[in-house]
Amino acid sequence: MVNQDWFDKDFYAILGVSKDVDAKELKKTYRKLARQHHPDSNPGDAAAEQRFKDIGEAYAVLSDPEQRQQYDAVRAMGGGARFTAGAGGPGGAGSGFEDVFAQMFGGAGGAQNVRFGTAGGGGGGIDLEDLLGAFGGGGGFQPGGGQGFPGGSQGFPGGFSGRGYGGGMPKGQDVEASTTLDFRSAAVGETVTLSTPDGGRITTRIPAGVKDGQRIRLKGKGMPAPMQGGEPGDMYLKVTVTPHPVFGRDGDHLTVDLPVTFSEAALGATVQVPTLDGSTVKVKVAPGTPSGRVLRVKGRGIQTKKGTGDLLAKVQVVVPQRLSDEVRQAVEALRAEEGGSDPRADLIRRAQG
Repeated sequence: MVNQDWFDKDFYAILGVSKDVDAKELKKTYRKLARQHHPDSNPGDAAAEQRFKDIGEAYAVLSDPEQRQQYDAVRAMGGGARFTAGAGGPGGAGSGFEDVFAQMFGGAGGAQNVRFGTAGGGGGGIDLEDLLGAFGGGGGFQPGGGQGFPGGSQGFPGGFSGRGYGGGMPKGQDVEASTTLDFRSAAVGETVTLSTPDGGRITTRIPAGVKDGQRIRLKGKGMPAPMQGGEPGDMYLKVTVTPHPVFGRDGDHLTVDLPVTFSEAALGATVQVPTLDGSTVKVKVAPGTPSGRVLRVKGRGIQTKKGTGDLLAKVQVVVPQRLSDEVRQAVEALRAEEGGSDPRADLIRRAQG
């Protein structure tokens, strides 16, 4: 039998919201009501369980922009009409849904003598599924199916299905979870085990390159649907990445501060740079390299499905803390060679504008 909930029920009233409620407020209200009436919070309370199902059904429709638009259209067209279980003359208790069909088919003659009965209702009533199937083909009243209905070349704006509520089964509630990874595990990927809302455990793979604070959607791992046939909710996993004592991150590039001696920076040298996997690579420091210059090592960054980053080594010239007499004399000779030039003169000039 075709589901009549869109005609029977005021989903806005069920959730206690206005018809112009926005998506954010709608979701907030649904979550509050779902927690309040969830069967786990009301064991053995049949009324609370039914209320929970009604809330889920209402939210499933109103949270989907397309279904919400169709629902509003059906309600506006039908004025809250109901299917009737028996015959009823024009103007009687059973005339509401007939009025809807009269509007749909464009006049008083098309549908006003039709009577709708429940499945197996007897009494000469016409099964609505059989009736609508005549317009839409063997599948009953399908969303986007059937020809000759208003609102387009095909389909009835209600989105009904010959076997129940088409596409509107309430989905299970989404849930939040969290996990913490060390820097290297986040960079290369990691398999973690998580607890599920029903007390079970799932194992999932965290992809390589996950960032601190990133949320990963695990489809179907949330709360089960409140009604049979509905989809379970999703789990949103927030990942916290602990800092590394040596490496940092810039997108998919790894960063590292590379100490070099004054002589290496001044005269040039080939030095070793650590990598995330524990090995080292050699890089060339050109003569006269200043502190702060970045040396790039191709392909030694974070590897993801989109590509691999580089290792960026930032030169940090190390100033010796203690000088021997001989070294001091050499440095003094260097200062004399510089002739009192001021490397800050251009900086000051530009700062003064």
